[in-house]
Amino acid sequence: MNEQTSLWQGDYQSADFAELCNALYERELRQLSELPLSSVQVIQGRIKSLPHYIKRTAYSMLQVQTPLALDVQNASWSAKQSLQVPLSGQALDSVNKWYQSISLNHGLVVPIATASTILLDSIDRVDNDNQRFRTNAHGWFYLETNEKNTANIQLLKPNKKVMTAACCGHSWLNNHRANPSIPSLRELLLSCAINWRNFKQPLAI
Repeated sequence: MNEQTSLWQGDYQSADFAELCNALYERELRQLSELPLSSVQVIQGRIKSLPHYIKRTAYSMLQVQTPLALDVQNASWSAKQSLQVPLSGQALDSVNKWYQSISLNHGLVVPIATASTILLDSIDRVDNDNQRFRTNAHGWFYLETNEKNTANIQLLKPNKKVMTAACCGHSWLNNHRANPSIPSLRELLLSCAINWRNFKQPLAI
């Protein structure tokens, strides 16, 4: 462990920081190894950016104020999982009204439900004239509609149960608990931008 820690002494004096970085590197390199060879440029670009994002994520995970337990060895958050997907109070009209009632800010972390899990995304563009906003990974969401914005996904209001499930990778199969998924590096960084005291306001990280 001393040798591992010494690798990071120029940045942060912390064994937990070194262990988090090691776990994140292992995970990211394993994922990169599974990409097709035709994606060489993509792989090279991601490898080049890894040190910055891994250090930033590890530092943020150690510093952020959160009700979740940090699993340093696996570079993940942990918390008790709900028996069923926490979708109570998440009817479309209720969700749209909630987002219409707040100031939509660039960088606000929003939860999005898929068929089996809840993911974290962030707002990167707001179009107030057309009552819509765009998220980085899932595109546009319209706040004046009677239909779902995109097939197979559902925008949710953030609350403690929803955000806990998203941060911890909780999964369900046929509405029963399944093995958790591993949030992406980007989602882990977004998890550190959640203001657990006021879900309407993002944290600066």
